[in-house]
Amino acid sequence: MLAQVIVDIVHENVAHTFTYTVPPGMTLSQGQRVEVPFGPRSKEGVVVAFSEVSDLPPERLRPIRRALEPYPAVLPQLLALARWLAEINRCPLAETLRLMLPAEMRGARVQVKTRLTARYTAGEAALPQALESQGRSEKRRMLLTLLKDGQPHPVEELRLLVRDPLEALHSLEAQGLIVLAREEVLRRPGGDDGEPPAPDPPLMPAQQEALDVMLPHLARGEGRFLLHGVTGSGKTEVFIRLVRHTLRQGRSAIILVPEIALTPQMVRWFRGRFGPVAAVLHSRLSAGERFDEWRRIRRGDARVVIGARSAIFAPVEKLGLVVVDEEHEQTYLSDRRPRYDAREVAAFRCREEGATLVLSSATPSILSFARARRGDYTLLEMPHRVMNRPLPTVEVVDMRAELAHGNRSIFSAPLLNALRGCMERGEQAMLLMNRRGYHAFVSCRACGHVMKCPNCDVAMTYHVSGGDGQLHCHYCGCQLPPPEKCPACGSAYIRYFGAGTQQVEEALRKLLPGVPVGRMDIDTTSGKDGHLRLLDDFRSGRTRILVGTQMIAKGLDFPRVTLVGVVAADMTLNLPDYRARERTFQLLTQVAGRAGRGNLPGQVFIQTYKPEDPVIQAAARQDYRSFFEEEFDRRRTGLYPPFTLLARLLVEAPDDQRAQERARALYNACRELLAQHPAWRKRTLLMRLDAAPVKFLRGKSRYQVLFKLFVHGDTDAFLGEVSRLAQEKSEGSDTWFEVNPANMM
Repeated sequence: MLAQVIVDIVHENVAHTFTYTVPPGMTLSQGQRVEVPFGPRSKEGVVVAFSEVSDLPPERLRPIRRALEPYPAVLPQLLALARWLAEINRCPLAETLRLMLPAEMRGARVQVKTRLTARYTAGEAALPQALESQGRSEKRRMLLTLLKDGQPHPVEELRLLVRDPLEALHSLEAQGLIVLAREEVLRRPGGDDGEPPAPDPPLMPAQQEALDVMLPHLARGEGRFLLHGVTGSGKTEVFIRLVRHTLRQGRSAIILVPEIALTPQMVRWFRGRFGPVAAVLHSRLSAGERFDEWRRIRRGDARVVIGARSAIFAPVEKLGLVVVDEEHEQTYLSDRRPRYDAREVAAFRCREEGATLVLSSATPSILSFARARRGDYTLLEMPHRVMNRPLPTVEVVDMRAELAHGNRSIFSAPLLNALRGCMERGEQAMLLMNRRGYHAFVSCRACGHVMKCPNCDVAMTYHVSGGDGQLHCHYCGCQLPPPEKCPACGSAYIRYFGAGTQQVEEALRKLLPGVPVGRMDIDTTSGKDGHLRLLDDFRSGRTRILVGTQMIAKGLDFPRVTLVGVVAADMTLNLPDYRARERTFQLLTQVAGRAGRGNLPGQVFIQTYKPEDPVIQAAARQDYRSFFEEEFDRRRTGLYPPFTLLARLLVEAPDDQRAQERARALYNACRELLAQHPAWRKRTLLMRLDAAPVKFLRGKSRYQVLFKLFVHGDTDAFLGEVSRLAQEKSEGSDTWFEVNPANMM
């Protein structure tokens, strides 16, 4: 028997299978990880197929050295998924296979955790004689008394009661009275589940109506749904009931959330209803926790998986349901190789494995809602909050008028007055400032020079948290001390402009002394349990006001939050990205939905310098339909997706001239392609060569060839040729090919 193995090396020279012999007595399965000889070294690999013959002479075939696990680490359905991703990314299969496994499994960087246990085995009747036979050893008698129930007891716990018990335990084992053994210990994120599962609450009519449509499809292993429900309409309870029915069918479910910040809340809800059958997968787990959760899923002990984007690759068998919550979020798009959209991966898995797909959002993406109107998804709507609770009242505050009245502070008078009233009533508030740091940028008043990152073409942000006092680049992480004089003109007139989350937090502490304020952004949640700690403080009331970036805007449910303030609503509105208006509407609508989710009514204040903007007005009314119609027409007029497809070749190089030359060579090659294929040229609306919007990033110069195309039957052929051009070697530069990039910057 011969095995075809993909060796774990990502390089186009070895982007094919290698043939090895299976030694006598070794039993292998497709998807099993193995150690194989590769040149003078040993490498890890995955068995992807078997054969009985080879084109190579027998003397050139080498045997597999060993299996790394006694089971297939990559299930057949995930092997098919890896092949599909490799095909659409036009990358080696070894690269996409890595998505299917915890990174720590490669190179055995994490091991199964065990602990030593002791168990009394001589039987209850023999205990008196066993105690008597220990002579003067009080330690051995005490250990026997502790172990007499016949259950395994961890030695580390026995140490708390008996000093240095190991020698005495070995003596008791030699006498045949106890057995010492090592047992596996699972590292559980968030600790044990604790309380027994809670009962299901009664359903609201809209929830029942949605379930009545979906459950027959779930039973047949089919269906693609877009669940559009206003914030607070009870969509999560619908997910829970769908999971309940999935488990009753003997199948498994995956629940995707867009932010790690949402994972603890969702895990708590699902563990509270399903107990230990729920598992969690995301990048903030420790290596051991991620490995153990993956193994619980692979063994079938956990059949409900909750996690961020990468959880879509969870090794569940008998997949019956995938839910993509807050489906509009761009965090579902991976911009690292191999690039993937978790929503498209979810659709592939559901189609191939006979499962039901549910996309859910209060503000669906334009593309998803358009697909639902076209009939690709079944649209289900939940237009009211549970218990008919009202949506929060929204006031748009014109900051131009505030400035005209002499208010130069971060907070408008209406928002500050509302904050004071909220605190006096013992309620909670959330404030969105979608920029971290203290000041947005540092500039010279004499010449206008802005302090930019030496590695990136972006302004640096001033941070003061923790006594830092440094300029930070939010792209590459570079840190510099703020200048005393302008590096361009030598002037000492250095000023700090714009506000960030740190400044909002500091201003609140001064204006509302004694009120505990928390801040949630990348700087405060970098630790393993950073999100969990901040959210627990807010949920318990230890924090009364939570300031944060967009990570606080989605999905969080705090019944005592009655006030939400958006400090700078215009921040994302004018970015050079065709999706800027859509993302602004989604952000404002989602954060407004955090208010009034309990029994108390909610208030929202949106501070803006463009109160008349249709996006701001639609968000204030929580009117998705009118926003969709206007934005859909705008994109039709401007020929933006979904009416066209955007793609780009992005070139990066340390040398600006080299990057520009490579980009121009690609541009000329694409022009030749279009000249050779008139049908392709006819459907190409735009092909332009220019510098990327952020020209310098992480020390590299960046140029792009941008395409706008009509989608047609031969579009894939053209994109395939462009992708092939991107893969051609070019000394001193890297080229990336992106279709509908997650980030146009």
